[in-house]
Amino acid sequence: MLDDEALKAILEGIIYVAPEPVTVEQMLRALEGEARERVKARLAELIADYERAPHGIQIRAVAGGYKFSTKAQHHEVLRKFVKSLKAPIRLSKPALETLSVIAYRQPVTVPEINEVRGVDCSGVIHTLMEKKLVTTAGRKEVIGRPILYRTTRDFLVHFGLKDVGELPSLREFEELARQALGAELPAETAEPGEKAAGVESPRAASEAPESETREPEGLSESPASEPNP
Repeated sequence: MLDDEALKAILEGIIYVAPEPVTVEQMLRALEGEARERVKARLAELIADYERAPHGIQIRAVAGGYKFSTKAQHHEVLRKFVKSLKAPIRLSKPALETLSVIAYRQPVTVPEINEVRGVDCSGVIHTLMEKKLVTTAGRKEVIGRPILYRTTRDFLVHFGLKDVGELPSLREFEELARQALGAELPAETAEPGEKAAGVESPRAASEAPESETREPEGLSESPASEPNP
């Protein structure tokens, strides 16, 4: 059995990661073997902890469940802060496919990307550069000296990566994209380690490639965790 502090910590994490208010029933299903009254008691303590002045957020009862939100006395400052943030990035399926090719083959040229995707990607690359997910990386020393493209620091931030060596399998990458960038993708993608759209996962490749915000309730509610692009 979990001790009281460990149980409170887990309840805190459950409420934080949930996109919708979490009911006590849902908590109990996740905490197999825990008594309802004990969970409710620790939850009450957790709510009381967050009501204290040092905390800028609180746990509120909403629609039969519980969720994090900011405190009403801070809303004006938080509203001003939220308005100063960049709009969230959204990518179309063609843009994400192009970004995937660049991420797994970088540095790479437009002709090489076009060959993998089978369509002209010039316009999509321009969009990715405007969103600061892709940048130039010099020119390739071949006839015509085409421009090379690579991913940026913003790309690493959006996907929560330390460097491109941490790129996951393509299936995992596309799932990350759904969460981080809101891209609309088909449910079925390449199996980990397999090639998809001519791009191989770094986990399967012989060589590795070279190379955040909470909105206030009513203003803000806690988002599902990210694992950040």
